[in-house]
Amino acid sequence: MAATPSHPRALTPEDLAQPHPVFVVWEITLACDQACRHCGSRAGLARASELDTSEALDLVRQLAWLEQNRRRVQELSDGRLAYVYLPNTADAGYDAFTRDFYAQLDKQGVVVDERFNGGGYVADYIVDMLAREPLNWLVTREGRPYSSPTAVIPGPRVMIINQHAGSGGDCLPSYFRQLGLGPLVGTRTWGGLIGIYDYPPLMDGGVVTAPRIAFYGPESSWTAENVGVAPDVEVEITPADFQAGRDPQLERAVEIALEALEAAPPVRAEQPAFPDYSGG
Repeated sequence: MAATPSHPRALTPEDLAQPHPVFVVWEITLACDQACRHCGSRAGLARASELDTSEALDLVRQLAWLEQNRRRVQELSDGRLAYVYLPNTADAGYDAFTRDFYAQLDKQGVVVDERFNGGGYVADYIVDMLAREPLNWLVTREGRPYSSPTAVIPGPRVMIINQHAGSGGDCLPSYFRQLGLGPLVGTRTWGGLIGIYDYPPLMDGGVVTAPRIAFYGPESSWTAENVGVAPDVEVEITPADFQAGRDPQLERAVEIALEALEAAPPVRAEQPAFPDYSGG
């Protein structure tokens, strides 16, 4: 079968000897790594009849989507806003936040995108970091002053949500709202905030889980379970938007952040004159 975006062709070992554009080489490398986890070594690759690249292609497509979003935010905000995507609230989500948030501390505001968030852990660490404000500034004999804490984007914060974000992806926007970090833009999350843990595997390799953790807030009401988290600004992506490659949720989030930035730009304290102790 010919390769299409939705039906990628499996790679054969012969493909590895052919010259390919960089993205195809990347896909092949990811597929090889996946295969070697099963084969035990790259030597085993020669014995494989074909490689399934579906998982690798999904990752490449996601990375392309993220880069497209980052570039769009950069373009719409003239470089003033950071873009941080969180695929889940488990390891991949923490990796993404650590990589992308700390690399953009020079920005004046941040758009946090948690659409399609698959959940995982309770992401209080992420909202703790987003809520930080400068407490003071440090100046040395050389270089420009820097804030303490250093990991701060002090301007407006906006989070994008949708119906495909759930569990930890429900909890994260709930915390974001509870701390008053900024508006939620998009569509209601799917309402799967329930916890599971410590369920042993079955003899046939399957698994059975049951709800084990429920969440309630300071107001003594259950958090998000079966209702999700509603946006402050509802924005749908229609089939026509999708077909045309438009992302009105992202665009509206940037628009709101820029409006807030114009209304109340982050203020950096001016460095005072050094004290003069020459008089004793």
